[in-house]
Amino acid sequence: MTTRISFVFRVTLILMSLISPGAFAQRPNIIYIMTDDMGYGDLSCYRAANAPPLPFRTPNLDKLAAQGVKFVNAYAAAPVCTPTRTALMTGRYPARTPVGLMEPLAHKRRDSTYGLTPAYPSLATLIKAAGYETALIGKWHLGFRPDQSPNANGFDYSFGISSGGADYISHKGEKHDHDLFENGKPVHLQGYMTDLFTEKVVGFLRQSHQKPFFLALTYTAPHWPWQGAYDPAYPDSLDYTKGGSAATYARMMQRLDESIGLIMQTLDTQNLTDNTLVIFTNDNGGERYSDNGGLSNSKMTLWEGGIRVPAFVRWPGKIKPGTTTPQVAVTMDWTATMLAVAGATPNPNFPLDGIDLMPVCRGQRKPVERTLFWRTFQRTQQKAILVGRWKYLEDEKGEHLFDLDTDEVEKQNLKASQPKRFEQLKQKYADWEKTVLEPVAL
Repeated sequence: MTTRISFVFRVTLILMSLISPGAFAQRPNIIYIMTDDMGYGDLSCYRAANAPPLPFRTPNLDKLAAQGVKFVNAYAAAPVCTPTRTALMTGRYPARTPVGLMEPLAHKRRDSTYGLTPAYPSLATLIKAAGYETALIGKWHLGFRPDQSPNANGFDYSFGISSGGADYISHKGEKHDHDLFENGKPVHLQGYMTDLFTEKVVGFLRQSHQKPFFLALTYTAPHWPWQGAYDPAYPDSLDYTKGGSAATYARMMQRLDESIGLIMQTLDTQNLTDNTLVIFTNDNGGERYSDNGGLSNSKMTLWEGGIRVPAFVRWPGKIKPGTTTPQVAVTMDWTATMLAVAGATPNPNFPLDGIDLMPVCRGQRKPVERTLFWRTFQRTQQKAILVGRWKYLEDEKGEHLFDLDTDEVEKQNLKASQPKRFEQLKQKYADWEKTVLEPVAL
């Protein structure tokens, strides 16, 4: 049966590749923007009215959010880079794919064997088969070998870094070796990395496109090393996770916001705005200098501060501007949504864990209750399940049950007062964990 499904899927891809570009004229361009380590409260439009002011402003991102629908209950698939990116590219829980077990992928001999390969159909591969031009600009962090590169996984064009973080000035990666590549080949350019990514995006948008395009823009900002545009490069002797300041973080955020403004302006000048779907979100909760909006804990944990992220979607003429939705969303949903909008066919051998959110975005369907799962094992050992308003969480200090409708900051553990619900969620999580891969020790 599996062989027959695979054959039918391959035939479908071949037939779709033969369809003329004109047949796709009504399909929108798709831009997916994902920032790195931004806190839930780092955008002005996500801050409570009585929250203290930030030392920076984000007018361009706030404007983008106001032009579409804003999700206030959006989540990352993991509290750290690689698993979330795995979820985006596969549309499945990170723990269904070997590279998604790396928390995160590092430059170690063992980790070099892990990476996303064509054995796992990617978002880019599926959208490309539907007649789209594909590009990735920014951070990859899904493998270091050629067969694990963006170009090997469906992207026609790629520009960016392969590791988890790189110096914004020297473009050296975590091992202090060169980490800036264009279509898999090292490139040596001068400039602040956020600016370089933005310049490449602007150039891409100004090109003539014979097909609709899918652009994944995965900024490294505001991830460490914390550097502004005019700061010096880190010396090789200094760990990238050291240094920084709130003032430096503010400069990084401002530069990022200005970059988003320039990209949106380019869409306008190229007359692309009306036929371009823009999705913005982040890969996990913030850390040292981020503002998580009062949520508990931060990156690397399954508390709300580690997994709840800003997210908003703009599609002029299709999505009503100035709207907010309580719909719970997760990384894999953006995959399912983009595939549906592109008219792409998911591989039946790798069923999606996400859902198409476009009906909710367009006001055609009311928010639906969700059940979501998370697991960390390597650097923290935590488990979580969200069922509607109820969240079960197990961390290194114990087990918890929270009602997020009344306690989104997770201060009131209801384990003792809601024993039946607690056991139900715990068992549901245990049942799910049997369906995914075993974790890999650090």
